[in-house]
Amino acid sequence: MSKIDFAPLIAGIYILALWEGLTRISGLPHVILPPPSAIGMALIDRSIVLLPAAGITLGLALLALVISISLGTAIALLFARFPVLERGLAPYSLVLQATPIVAIAPLVIIWTGIENPRRAILILAIIVAVFPVLTAALAGLKAVDPGLDRLFTLHRATSSQRFLRLELPTAAPFLLAGAKTAAGLSLVGVVVAEFVAGTGATGGLAWRLVEAGNRLETATMFAALFLLALMGLSLHALLSFVENKLRN
Repeated sequence: MSKIDFAPLIAGIYILALWEGLTRISGLPHVILPPPSAIGMALIDRSIVLLPAAGITLGLALLALVISISLGTAIALLFARFPVLERGLAPYSLVLQATPIVAIAPLVIIWTGIENPRRAILILAIIVAVFPVLTAALAGLKAVDPGLDRLFTLHRATSSQRFLRLELPTAAPFLLAGAKTAAGLSLVGVVVAEFVAGTGATGGLAWRLVEAGNRLETATMFAALFLLALMGLSLHALLSFVENKLRN
């Protein structure tokens, strides 16, 4: 049974206590840097607005993550099966990956229709999150033992048998590592896309951040950031739990 590490919790308590004490002693205006107690009160007072917005953002991020894992794995399998495709298309995927999401967001919003901001946000989040999955899955598929690969060929295994019994078990640890990276990126992609969309039609957490900033409600902004950080940690913890279960 693994031991629980309380070091991060203790460090967090010390940081919050120091933050609270310094803001109160210095008399720094709350609009500049609110103390943790004010952020907690804002989280409670504005929960009726922030929690539904967090649910929308998390839902879009989860959907983007699921599609990214499926799409990235499928493309990696095609690249592994047909190396000529990897040689021909991999450079273009790197170009797309290196292009800042903020630069292509306006184009995606125009192409999907300004009246469909959620569709544009989902596409942008997928673009951000798919590459870690693709890279990790492709590395895993290439790590298949050559001897086992020849054995499957000798027994005339079908493509589905080869994938389910040989390639997928080998690539699973690589794929989970890529999925953990993609989980955080899908959340980042949704938030950035919501910012760029510049509309409250999605009702996501990024828009609540913009609203709070326009009203100089700094404590509410920190509360929204806290929820975003909590969602990112939860996604990472969930995938780490799945990874540990598969290893055991």
